[in-house]
Amino acid sequence: MSKVLLVVGDANPDLVLRGDVVPRFGQAEQLLDAADLVLGGSAAIMAHGAARLGVRTRLTAAVGSDLFGTHVREALAGADVFGLKTVGAPTGLSVILSGPADRAILTLPGAIDSLTAGDVSLDGVAHLHVSSYFLLPRLAAGLPEVFVRARAAGVTTSLDTNWDPAGRWAGVRELLPLTDVFFPNTAELAALGVAAPDLAATGTTVVVKEGAAGARAWWPGGGTCAVPARPVEVVDTTGAGDSFDAGFLAGFLAGEPVPRCVAMGVVAGSLSTRAAGGTTAQPTMTELLAALDAVPA
Repeated sequence: MSKVLLVVGDANPDLVLRGDVVPRFGQAEQLLDAADLVLGGSAAIMAHGAARLGVRTRLTAAVGSDLFGTHVREALAGADVFGLKTVGAPTGLSVILSGPADRAILTLPGAIDSLTAGDVSLDGVAHLHVSSYFLLPRLAAGLPEVFVRARAAGVTTSLDTNWDPAGRWAGVRELLPLTDVFFPNTAELAALGVAAPDLAATGTTVVVKEGAAGARAWWPGGGTCAVPARPVEVVDTTGAGDSFDAGFLAGFLAGEPVPRCVAMGVVAGSLSTRAAGGTTAQPTMTELLAALDAVPA
């Protein structure tokens, strides 16, 4: 039986706006080039991407019994991902102001912060991945216990915190020693104030996403590698880091060495930027492997 990946975190629609997206107040009206309502939430995008790659994937996330919740359920059903919890709060929503080289994200948390440690079941799970740590404070409070429980059960773990809107970065440093794979980007690692080689020396594999430059990794035992990004015609970078996580973990669960996993992540993340939103252009495993030869491992 294939290994099961459990993804825990956020699920919501993303409204991705492109064109003249830098707001000008004073009731100025601006005209857009495009607007797309797509599946969002880092955990949902990651789970969708992993399922596209053929990984047996479960998602633990919360949505409301509303139109946006229906949108999320239908999008995930198409990727054969299940595990959504329905709560009394409205489904969260993110508005993405997407420019050619950067983006701004406005998020209404809504139902996102309805999860607790008690919602995380490890039955039949080989790997646990947690996304959007700072949008889920109730879950975050119990994550050390969940990660200890996972380690005792032989379940490997990974963490992608995303940005902390409060700027405090509290709790993450205490969780990292219990984490097998940590997925920060360059800015997040700098904000945390930890050095990747030092963290790897304590037993955590650190995979740093560097956007258009690709990714670097450090792992226990002194190993390190760097993989450049695959050149693509970029439409929207929303969710590229989550697609990267999916590609890396698809390799990780298949027993691939870290450099190969990083290369798989880079290809998955790069290819996902070819269309608006985080999931539209996510590759299948056939597409990923076909493109992999163009990325030095």
